[in-house]
Amino acid sequence: MTARPSVTASALVPVLLALASGAALALSFPPYDLWWLAPVGVALLSAAVRGRRARTGAVLGLLCGLVCFVVLISWLRVVGVDGWLVVAVLEAVFFLPLGALLGLAQRAAAWPVLTALLWTGQEALRVRVPFGGFPWGRLAFSQPDTPFTPLAAIGGAPLVTFAVALTGAALLALADAAARRSMAELVTWSGSLAAVAAVGLLVPVPVGGDAQGGPPSATVALVQGNVPRLGLDFLGQKRAVLTNHVAATAQLAAQVSAGTTPRPDAVLWPENASDLDPFDDAQAAALVEAAVKGVGVPVLIGAVLDDDRDPEHYVQNAGVVWDPVSGPGERYVKRHPVPFGEYLPFRSVVTKLVGRFALVPRDFRHGNRVGVLDVGPVRIGDVICFEIAYDGIVRDAVKAGGRAIVVQTNNATYGRTGETEQQLAMSRLRAVEHGREVLVVATSGVSAVISPDGRVVERSAEFTRDLLVARVPLRGSRTVADHLGAWPELAATLAGLLWAFTLLRRRPSSVVAPRDPEGGGHERP
Repeated sequence: MTARPSVTASALVPVLLALASGAALALSFPPYDLWWLAPVGVALLSAAVRGRRARTGAVLGLLCGLVCFVVLISWLRVVGVDGWLVVAVLEAVFFLPLGALLGLAQRAAAWPVLTALLWTGQEALRVRVPFGGFPWGRLAFSQPDTPFTPLAAIGGAPLVTFAVALTGAALLALADAAARRSMAELVTWSGSLAAVAAVGLLVPVPVGGDAQGGPPSATVALVQGNVPRLGLDFLGQKRAVLTNHVAATAQLAAQVSAGTTPRPDAVLWPENASDLDPFDDAQAAALVEAAVKGVGVPVLIGAVLDDDRDPEHYVQNAGVVWDPVSGPGERYVKRHPVPFGEYLPFRSVVTKLVGRFALVPRDFRHGNRVGVLDVGPVRIGDVICFEIAYDGIVRDAVKAGGRAIVVQTNNATYGRTGETEQQLAMSRLRAVEHGREVLVVATSGVSAVISPDGRVVERSAEFTRDLLVARVPLRGSRTVADHLGAWPELAATLAGLLWAFTLLRRRPSSVVAPRDPEGGGHERP
């Protein structure tokens, strides 16, 4: 009886390629910042699934996704290893159909274009479902300052993803053409790579302000009060965070009075600067009032508020404009709370399955209005923390009149992990996408002033008190991406699906088979 042959080295090649693809994708993001590995990761996965059955390609895609997300969101370990791995697996599942379809795509003559369309479509689905999606790991967010970045001003994050994926697939096609000495394909894919680079370099990214809808610039102060050391009780932690921001604002007022710091037109506090509701807690209200009157200009307060409709079961994550004369005024309530972080879907079930969820007695209620607020003369588009990752929320704030984008955030839980830098990279891409100054104000860092071309003009360190005061441009004009909205992403997704469907409908003999430069065989589809 003949023994079954052992697994050959060649059978392991696609597995190793898929694993390497996931690693390359993860390392392209902060804190590693090896942005050029993003197209390499696309090329490696395309090579791994070449000529494979759909189910084999799906498994290879899953392996790629698992490696990518286990590394990329390792910062979730601070809230639980189980949560980290569950989210990583959930996101990797979206790579199952991607892996299956990328193998199919290589039947087409212009397969790198179809690859880019499919990758864009995978992200379009993943950032929307389930529970509103999870945008971490989008190729675009690995490109905060690269030749691809200016494309965001034309087609937003989806166009940047498309260009990165097209580049990766075209590099693989170019290598194949060189191995076969196919001059026509060498010219085609070399030209494609040159065109992507040229478009990125030629996109104008204005950095100055304009007078459309208000003053062309304003002086804005960002207050990073920092968080206290561990050891206080829960209520003490809340009061200490508020006291820190009050003290930092008093420091700002003293510097203005001494003439060492220019008088700001507006002051910004971060998310959770006051976890004590100043509309319900008299001491918190007095502290906020004293800070605002002391600095003498409107302050955007980040606060957790009891929900008016059902305070027993709901709270609100809000930005409140507090004027030194008239007191509290406009507010923005976070539209996209984080599932399982700020609210519990299926609460009655998940609290029985995961005991620590029972420690979260109230959910954050979703806001229902766009975050446009007047903080003195500065009309801002306000987004809170993870909302910077969602295209529509940021776009809505800009189209509703926001002339600078403010990101109120609290990353203290994830301090000194990759999460803070990853979120900062998203903010940099949004600056280019919308042609707006982006002001990131954090409780414990990183706070940053980002110019409309994505450059970080000024930033704070983590876990320190800091004040950033800058003259920032205010813009009312809109980019092409603002005007087009979600249409490029929708068009790319539909085009990719229709193209893939037509390939599935054809007989194998009527399509272009993927070529192996070494002349080897392939699995049958």
